[in-house]
Amino acid sequence: MPEWLVLGLWLSAAVGVLIGAIFAVGARLYPTPQSRTTQASGEGRRRIEIRQYLTDIGEAFAEDHFVEGQHVAFYLPERDVAITFDARAYFRIEQSPTSAVLVEHEMPGVHLGDRLPFETPDVDDERDRVDPTEAAFAILGISRGATLPEIKRAYRRKVKEVHPDHGGDREDFQQVREAYTTARKRAN
Repeated sequence: MPEWLVLGLWLSAAVGVLIGAIFAVGARLYPTPQSRTTQASGEGRRRIEIRQYLTDIGEAFAEDHFVEGQHVAFYLPERDVAITFDARAYFRIEQSPTSAVLVEHEMPGVHLGDRLPFETPDVDDERDRVDPTEAAFAILGISRGATLPEIKRAYRRKVKEVHPDHGGDREDFQQVREAYTTARKRAN
């Protein structure tokens, strides 16, 4: 091979290694923050809701516990009840003296009481009492008596803050869009 070709290959390999090292160092020094969408969706959201529900009914619990050799999301030690998202763990625990409760990822945490093997007190779900129109105007940061041009200005301002292309959260962006639609229908 010609000398210039060998030199070019060595230089390109060296530059590639250098660029890779720069990216590796950059990833360590400036890690990508976890988005709230990842943390608060699916199982994460259910965990938050179940934790809140168990706290509301005054039930003692342990999170990420091992029961009968199976990992469960929540364990109620006073009642010997295991709450899991894993069907395999559910069926294995079900054959033991411990009561097992299987929770689907889509099931709201407030409905856990229907599946528990003991009586639970009723818990008011505050989300049912929130007026969607009031919530829409609150999300946009304007009063309920706002005019259509005020609603549009508030929407444009708010959407700039939460747009996913500008570092915002996809769920927040969707919430602002829905609030705008609701507020626009109720405009004076």
